[in-house]
Amino acid sequence: MVKIELDIVALSHSVTQSHNYAVVLGEVDGKRRLPVVIGGFEAQAIAVAMEQMAPNRPLTHDLFKNTLESFGVDLKEVVINNLLDGVFYAKLVCEKDGEEYEIDSRTSDAIAMAVRFDCPIFTFEFIMESAGVELEDAEEPETESKTAKTKSGRATRGADYVKMTEDELKVILNEVLAKEDYEKAAKIRDELLRRKSS
Repeated sequence: MVKIELDIVALSHSVTQSHNYAVVLGEVDGKRRLPVVIGGFEAQAIAVAMEQMAPNRPLTHDLFKNTLESFGVDLKEVVINNLLDGVFYAKLVCEKDGEEYEIDSRTSDAIAMAVRFDCPIFTFEFIMESAGVELEDAEEPETESKTAKTKSGRATRGADYVKMTEDELKVILNEVLAKEDYEKAAKIRDELLRRKSS
């Protein structure tokens, strides 16, 4: 079967299931999107790796990556290889000493590993036909803005970060990093980087 390469297009709250997230994968050479519902911890693990953040302690996916590397195993690709009763199945295609090994994986974990190893993600046409959606040119996946709280307890939406001083942002950044809320930390860091580049 011909494999279709996918990129991570968005990571957002799931519209269909509260307390869950959706990672949206898009065809590299096409307009179709493949939304995959994942849990909050897995979304956080993907966000941390995408934003190249260094947590104080290694997350489970970082531990697994370090273990594979210590034993000379390289993750070559991730393949979302099946869809049964609405559940995606995936495998990690690894290589050691020129031999290839396939390891069964939850799709969310496979994506988190793919981001860490900077390896491609693939799927097959029958999965895209069954669960993929085609977006028009102007349409982009919607993401839901998150709410952060300062020490004073007042809620601030992501858009309010632009109104804060750099010192306030740094204080909040330290707070959310201590709570290991890497998704909020990424938004604050993006605002700080935007200010540096302007």
